[in-house]
Amino acid sequence: MGKERITKIVELPNGVMASMTGRTLQIKGAKGEVRREIKQRNVSILADSTKIILESKGETKKDKKIMGSLAAHIKNMIKGSAQNHTYVLKVCSGHFPINVSVANKRLIVKNFLGEKIPRELELKNEASVKVEGELIYVTSPNKETAGQVSADIEQLTRRPGYDTRVFQDGIYVINKDGKELK
Repeated sequence: MGKERITKIVELPNGVMASMTGRTLQIKGAKGEVRREIKQRNVSILADSTKIILESKGETKKDKKIMGSLAAHIKNMIKGSAQNHTYVLKVCSGHFPINVSVANKRLIVKNFLGEKIPRELELKNEASVKVEGELIYVTSPNKETAGQVSADIEQLTRRPGYDTRVFQDGIYVINKDGKELK
């Protein structure tokens, strides 16, 4: 009696195309293109015009976990290529008004807690950052890139050793790709 294979099928919506080159999965859509290298050797991927078929060589619990994770990553890639992932951050200042701007792929935070030297962050090319008043919008077809840029912006105004319940100045994520945070 041989082992059964685990198979997962991820459907592609209209306007989204997938292709497999070596171990790299590439998904193109209206809003952009996302690539991901598949490092799991025990998983084979077939990209069709209407669906992506994932097939595992084993049937253990670990194989099921890997298949579920890969299917979730592929669904995020499809969503990002069709409609960008958007993270929203809010600039919070108590006493000193914080000035945030974007110039030449750099985010510049001026007057944070009255500091004379501005804090700067080099932004990744895959993400676009837009500042509107006290809100900062980070959009990217790749969910991991959007999340990492948002985390980098949040860490830019972090003050270790201070109680955040008292010292609330900073930039904080308030919306993660459609999910409101408290």
